[in-house]
Amino acid sequence: MYLGVDEAGKGPVLGPMVAAAVLADPAHLPTDVDDSKRLASDRREAIDGELAALDTVAIGVAFVEPDEIDRPDTDMNTLTVRAQARAARTALSGSVAADLDEPIRVVADAGDTSEERFARRLREFVDAGDGGAGRADATPKASEALPTVDVTAAHGADADDPVVGAASVVAKVSRDERMAAIDAEYAEYADLGSGYPSDPKTRSFLREYVADTGDVPDCARRSWATCDDLLAAAEQAALDEF
Repeated sequence: MYLGVDEAGKGPVLGPMVAAAVLADPAHLPTDVDDSKRLASDRREAIDGELAALDTVAIGVAFVEPDEIDRPDTDMNTLTVRAQARAARTALSGSVAADLDEPIRVVADAGDTSEERFARRLREFVDAGDGGAGRADATPKASEALPTVDVTAAHGADADDPVVGAASVVAKVSRDERMAAIDAEYAEYADLGSGYPSDPKTRSFLREYVADTGDVPDCARRSWATCDDLLAAAEQAALDEF
């Protein structure tokens, strides 16, 4: 039994990034668990439900909201490792981890060009309870005793390791659920799409919202170039009309 960690939603212009951690014996996982990108959405949702129903599996999920992503005093690599640490600490805080020998092995999908650096930072953040950005998370505080961890990280671990693959599924399903909730908040507009800048539905929504309000919505990462471009275009259009 060991812990796998991954995240979803690193690149979108809308919605949060979501990290997930799964503590499990690979033998207890669904046989077809895989990198979430290789699975159909209905199968991802089914696997997510199967994992949640297993009392031999511990799950942690952490959300990084757009306002945190937009902070000028951070960067995406740091946000990724902090989010993974939050999710890992949640999974490690329950009864599943309590009876395991320490240190508990952690395998992460590396969110940095350097696998070794990402693994080192993730271990430090898990040990320190560094949720980052002063957020009030439900993850255990640094003073709460958690198992010690031995962390490795690898690019493509979500495809190569079944427990990391399970974490990628949980992260993707959690993000999709949040995006559906966000979409419902903007019912007067058409489908928000995936939230990725390349998605025509996402770009159409943002153009319409900016045209209507003169600003991007709260669910947008306003530091992303997509938002800058749309706001600049709206400002130029207003000047042209003047």
